[in-house]
Amino acid sequence: MNNLLVILFSLGIIQRISEMEVARRNRNWMREQGGYEVGKEHYPIIVGIHVLLFIGILVESLFMRATPPSWWVLPFSIYLVTQVLRYWCIGTLGKYWNTRIWVVPDHAPKLKGPYRYMRHPNYVVVMIEILVYPLIFGAILTSISLSVVNTLIILLLRIPMEELALKEATNYEEEMEEKNRFFPTWK
Repeated sequence: MNNLLVILFSLGIIQRISEMEVARRNRNWMREQGGYEVGKEHYPIIVGIHVLLFIGILVESLFMRATPPSWWVLPFSIYLVTQVLRYWCIGTLGKYWNTRIWVVPDHAPKLKGPYRYMRHPNYVVVMIEILVYPLIFGAILTSISLSVVNTLIILLLRIPMEELALKEATNYEEEMEEKNRFFPTWK
Protein backbone atom coordinates (compact mmCIF):
# COMPACT_ATOMS: atom_id res chain seq x y z
CA MET A 1 0.00 0.00 0.00
CA ASN A 2 1.33 3.42 -0.84
CA ASN A 3 1.32 6.29 1.68
CA LEU A 4 -1.95 7.80 0.47
CA LEU A 5 -3.72 4.46 0.84
CA VAL A 6 -2.23 3.92 4.30
CA ILE A 7 -3.54 7.34 5.34
CA LEU A 8 -7.00 6.63 3.88
CA PHE A 9 -7.09 3.22 5.53
CA SER A 10 -6.01 4.68 8.89
CA LEU A 11 -8.55 7.50 8.66
CA GLY A 12 -11.28 4.91 8.03
CA ILE A 13 -10.35 3.08 11.23
CA ILE A 14 -10.13 6.33 13.23
CA GLN A 15 -13.53 7.34 11.86
CA ARG A 16 -15.14 4.09 13.02
CA ILE A 17 -13.59 4.37 16.50
CA SER A 18 -14.70 8.01 16.81
CA GLU A 19 -18.23 7.11 15.77
CA MET A 20 -18.36 4.41 18.43
CA GLU A 21 -17.59 7.09 21.03
CA VAL A 22 -20.31 9.38 19.65
CA ALA A 23 -22.72 6.44 19.72
CA ARG A 24 -21.80 5.71 23.34
CA ARG A 25 -22.48 9.30 24.40
CA ASN A 26 -25.75 9.36 22.46
CA ARG A 27 -26.77 6.02 24.01
CA ASN A 28 -26.26 7.46 27.48
CA TRP A 29 -28.37 10.49 26.62
CA MET A 30 -31.16 8.36 25.11
CA ARG A 31 -31.14 6.10 28.15
CA GLU A 32 -31.63 9.21 30.35
CA GLN A 33 -34.64 10.11 28.16
CA GLY A 34 -36.21 6.69 28.82
CA GLY A 35 -34.83 5.10 25.66
CA TYR A 36 -34.06 1.43 25.22
CA GLU A 37 -32.06 -0.70 22.83
CA VAL A 38 -33.57 -3.13 20.33
CA GLY A 39 -31.69 -5.82 18.42
CA LYS A 40 -28.73 -6.26 20.75
CA GLU A 41 -28.31 -9.82 19.55
CA HIS A 42 -27.50 -8.85 15.95
CA TYR A 43 -25.25 -5.89 16.74
CA PRO A 44 -22.07 -8.04 16.87
CA ILE A 45 -22.80 -9.04 13.27
CA ILE A 46 -22.87 -5.37 12.26
CA VAL A 47 -19.58 -4.73 14.06
CA GLY A 48 -18.11 -7.86 12.50
CA ILE A 49 -18.96 -6.65 9.00
CA HIS A 50 -17.14 -3.38 9.62
CA VAL A 51 -14.12 -5.12 11.15
CA LEU A 52 -14.03 -7.53 8.21
CA LEU A 53 -14.09 -4.56 5.85
CA PHE A 54 -10.67 -3.48 7.08
CA ILE A 55 -9.32 -7.00 7.50
CA GLY A 56 -10.46 -7.89 3.98
CA ILE A 57 -8.72 -4.86 2.50
CA LEU A 58 -5.51 -5.76 4.36
CA VAL A 59 -5.64 -9.41 3.37
CA GLU A 60 -6.31 -8.64 -0.27
CA SER A 61 -3.64 -5.92 -0.36
CA LEU A 62 -0.90 -7.77 1.51
CA PHE A 63 -1.48 -11.41 0.59
CA MET A 64 -3.50 -11.43 -2.61
CA ARG A 65 -1.55 -8.55 -4.16
CA ALA A 66 -4.62 -6.40 -4.79
CA THR A 67 -3.67 -3.01 -6.15
CA PRO A 68 -5.76 0.09 -6.75
CA PRO A 69 -7.37 -0.06 -10.19
CA SER A 70 -6.58 2.56 -12.82
CA TRP A 71 -10.11 3.87 -12.22
CA TRP A 72 -9.65 4.23 -8.41
CA VAL A 73 -10.73 7.88 -8.65
CA LEU A 74 -14.32 6.80 -9.30
CA PRO A 75 -14.81 4.76 -6.09
CA PHE A 76 -12.79 7.36 -4.18
CA SER A 77 -15.08 10.15 -5.41
CA ILE A 78 -18.18 8.15 -4.52
CA TYR A 79 -16.65 7.43 -1.10
CA LEU A 80 -16.09 11.16 -0.49
CA VAL A 81 -19.71 11.93 -1.38
CA THR A 82 -20.88 9.20 1.01
CA GLN A 83 -18.86 10.83 3.79
CA VAL A 84 -20.66 14.13 3.23
CA LEU A 85 -23.98 12.28 3.33
CA ARG A 86 -22.89 10.30 6.41
CA TYR A 87 -22.20 13.44 8.40
CA TRP A 88 -25.38 15.06 7.12
CA CYS A 89 -27.27 12.07 8.58
CA ILE A 90 -25.33 12.16 11.85
CA GLY A 91 -25.77 15.93 12.18
CA THR A 92 -29.47 15.71 11.41
CA LEU A 93 -30.16 12.99 13.97
CA GLY A 94 -27.93 14.63 16.58
CA LYS A 95 -28.25 12.81 19.89
CA TYR A 96 -30.59 10.26 18.30
CA TRP A 97 -27.87 8.94 15.96
CA ASN A 98 -26.36 5.62 16.97
CA THR A 99 -24.66 2.57 15.56
CA ARG A 100 -27.15 0.52 17.55
CA ILE A 101 -30.95 0.62 17.42
CA TRP A 102 -32.07 2.91 20.22
CA VAL A 103 -35.68 4.04 20.58
CA VAL A 104 -36.89 6.88 22.76
CA PRO A 105 -40.63 6.44 23.32
CA ASP A 106 -42.87 9.31 22.29
CA HIS A 107 -40.03 11.29 20.71
CA ALA A 108 -40.96 12.30 17.18
CA PRO A 109 -38.84 10.99 14.31
CA LYS A 110 -36.43 13.47 12.74
CA LEU A 111 -37.89 14.79 9.49
CA LYS A 112 -35.07 17.14 8.59
CA GLY A 113 -32.02 16.84 6.39
CA PRO A 114 -31.95 13.69 4.28
CA TYR A 115 -34.76 12.20 6.38
CA ARG A 116 -37.16 14.59 4.64
CA TYR A 117 -36.67 12.50 1.52
CA MET A 118 -36.25 8.89 2.64
CA ARG A 119 -36.52 6.70 5.71
CA HIS A 120 -32.99 5.32 5.87
CA PRO A 121 -30.38 7.53 4.21
CA ASN A 122 -27.69 6.42 6.68
CA TYR A 123 -28.13 2.78 5.66
CA VAL A 124 -27.87 3.80 2.01
CA VAL A 125 -24.59 5.54 2.82
CA VAL A 126 -23.22 2.48 4.61
CA MET A 127 -24.26 0.13 1.80
CA ILE A 128 -22.56 2.32 -0.80
CA GLU A 129 -19.51 2.81 1.38
CA ILE A 130 -19.00 -0.92 1.94
CA LEU A 131 -19.21 -1.40 -1.82
CA VAL A 132 -16.84 1.39 -2.93
CA TYR A 133 -14.30 1.78 -0.08
CA PRO A 134 -12.56 -1.57 -0.76
CA LEU A 135 -12.53 -0.84 -4.50
CA ILE A 136 -10.22 2.11 -3.88
CA PHE A 137 -7.65 -0.43 -2.70
CA GLY A 138 -8.50 -2.98 -5.40
CA ALA A 139 -10.10 -5.30 -2.82
CA ILE A 140 -12.84 -6.56 -5.11
CA LEU A 141 -13.56 -9.75 -3.17
CA THR A 142 -14.08 -7.76 0.04
CA SER A 143 -16.29 -5.26 -1.78
CA ILE A 144 -18.60 -7.87 -3.27
CA SER A 145 -18.79 -10.35 -0.39
CA LEU A 146 -19.33 -7.81 2.38
CA SER A 147 -21.78 -5.80 0.28
CA VAL A 148 -23.94 -8.89 -0.15
CA VAL A 149 -23.74 -9.87 3.54
CA ASN A 150 -24.30 -6.31 4.78
CA THR A 151 -27.24 -5.68 2.46
CA LEU A 152 -28.94 -8.92 3.50
CA ILE A 153 -28.47 -8.13 7.21
CA ILE A 154 -29.73 -4.56 6.72
CA LEU A 155 -32.72 -5.52 4.57
CA LEU A 156 -33.82 -8.71 6.27
CA LEU A 157 -32.96 -8.08 9.90
CA ARG A 158 -31.98 -4.62 11.00
CA ILE A 159 -34.41 -2.31 9.18
CA PRO A 160 -37.54 -4.39 9.87
CA MET A 161 -36.54 -4.62 13.54
CA GLU A 162 -35.83 -0.89 13.76
CA GLU A 163 -39.03 0.13 11.99
CA LEU A 164 -41.17 -2.16 14.15
CA ALA A 165 -39.66 -0.73 17.34
CA LEU A 166 -40.14 2.84 16.12
CA LYS A 167 -43.76 2.13 15.10
CA GLU A 168 -44.50 0.70 18.53
CA ALA A 169 -42.90 3.56 20.50
CA THR A 170 -43.36 6.66 18.33
CA ASN A 171 -45.46 8.11 15.52
CA TYR A 172 -42.92 6.79 13.01
CA GLU A 173 -45.45 5.15 10.68
CA GLU A 174 -47.57 8.29 10.46
CA GLU A 175 -44.57 10.55 9.81
CA MET A 176 -42.71 8.27 7.41
CA GLU A 177 -45.52 6.46 5.57
CA GLU A 178 -45.04 8.39 2.31
CA LYS A 179 -41.25 8.04 2.27
CA ASN A 180 -39.38 5.20 0.61
CA ARG A 181 -36.73 3.33 2.54
CA PHE A 182 -33.82 3.94 0.17
CA PHE A 183 -34.89 6.13 -2.72
CA PRO A 184 -35.77 9.80 -2.33
CA THR A 185 -39.37 10.89 -2.34
CA TRP A 186 -39.54 14.50 -3.48
CA LYS A 187 -43.03 15.33 -2.14
